[in-house]
Amino acid sequence: METFTKLFGSLLIFVYHCFDRVVIHGYLSGLSRPGQVVHFFQRVVGEPVVGKEVLSRRTNEYQGWVEAFARNHRIAIEWAEPKVRKEDYVRPTLRRMERAEKYGVYFILKSMEQGQTFRSTVPRFATDDPNYRILARRRSRFTHYYFYIRDETLGPMVMRVASFFPFQATYYLNGHSFIEQELNRNKIGFRKNDNAFLAVDEVKALQGAADRLTGEVIGERLDYWTLLLGPKFSKRERDAMNLHRFYAVNQIEYCRNFIFKRHFPIHRIFERSCEMGLWRLTAHKVSEIFGVRVTKKLKGKLNTTLEQVEHGHHIFRAYFKHAFVKQYEKFSTFLRNEICSNNLSDFRLKKGLDHLAAVREKFLPITDRFASFQAQYLNVHVEFPLLQRLALSIPVGTAKFPGIKIHDTRMIRLMEVLLHGGTTVGGWTAKQLHDAVLTTFQPATA
Repeated sequence: METFTKLFGSLLIFVYHCFDRVVIHGYLSGLSRPGQVVHFFQRVVGEPVVGKEVLSRRTNEYQGWVEAFARNHRIAIEWAEPKVRKEDYVRPTLRRMERAEKYGVYFILKSMEQGQTFRSTVPRFATDDPNYRILARRRSRFTHYYFYIRDETLGPMVMRVASFFPFQATYYLNGHSFIEQELNRNKIGFRKNDNAFLAVDEVKALQGAADRLTGEVIGERLDYWTLLLGPKFSKRERDAMNLHRFYAVNQIEYCRNFIFKRHFPIHRIFERSCEMGLWRLTAHKVSEIFGVRVTKKLKGKLNTTLEQVEHGHHIFRAYFKHAFVKQYEKFSTFLRNEICSNNLSDFRLKKGLDHLAAVREKFLPITDRFASFQAQYLNVHVEFPLLQRLALSIPVGTAKFPGIKIHDTRMIRLMEVLLHGGTTVGGWTAKQLHDAVLTTFQPATA
């Protein structure tokens, strides 16, 4: 990272690092296993038979509550359109809410998706207990609700709730939205496009806001929205069992962002990094970036790819187990190095939201090593194809003039002097160049 800053410091405006996309699962720990569900309905609720009707009743009650909530608060509730990004569909409503400076739920989408639930079946053979039912976990396709929320602390976020028991919840949020709320609260000017800050009045305040995103801050807001929008349990049911949700990180991204003064260096750096990365980023180099050793027990692949997301927009990725580090350019002056993990156990980290600080500690050095690797191979004076072109003959009409003999010792010394003094070469005379070569290399014969 230090080498990268030294090389391109004059072209950079500022650098910051933060959490980007975070996906969190919320589990009802007290209702995660079939035995716990049977105990809940028979001992707490008082249902002797845990059949399909009992499970369906809970689903119908929650679906009816969601419809009533949307109707009472005049919130649009619709089925998600196929082949249409949900975020793009609800964005106009979010913009209107931002202009009105309001917070809360602004849209609800329904979607048929696969999810975890329980299925109750009658035993094939008769048992001594006529109320006995086989309750087992199953994956099936059913309705999920997407609540689109504008939170005062976390900014725009999404909460997905399954309508079938045990009502698993998933939360989607972005660290840049939290930073935006913090900067607005402190009245610090900035310019933001999508999930990237392109200008800010105080860089230290920007980084300070990014560092204030902790597991405690996220957990507090998730508890609030889960209590408000999640399935309802009575006080007696809550007192009898642990119905508090356990939050586990399912996917998380941590990024280091470089904001340049103009577009030209970004495009050239990214292009050269992709070329060098595909060629020089071997399995051992990838393992060094992620801070692990390559052994026979290492599962998964260590490889690099260059993907085209859309025309003219490429992403360079280096994969490690269920994680990868990627680089891409954006908004003309924005270059991002980002690590994404789909399983924190690959880094020997716990998934609980309380361990978010440990994730930051682990991921930040990985982005540093990735930037250092790029700087190491970008730390060259010129591109080698340029020297190759200088050595080729130059046709002028029917005549050909020989190119520079770059293998000649005198030419190598002259090029070295010119490259180190590239900013003043236009004002040098032949005598000054000759004296500079003599001073630098001190040859035996002038």
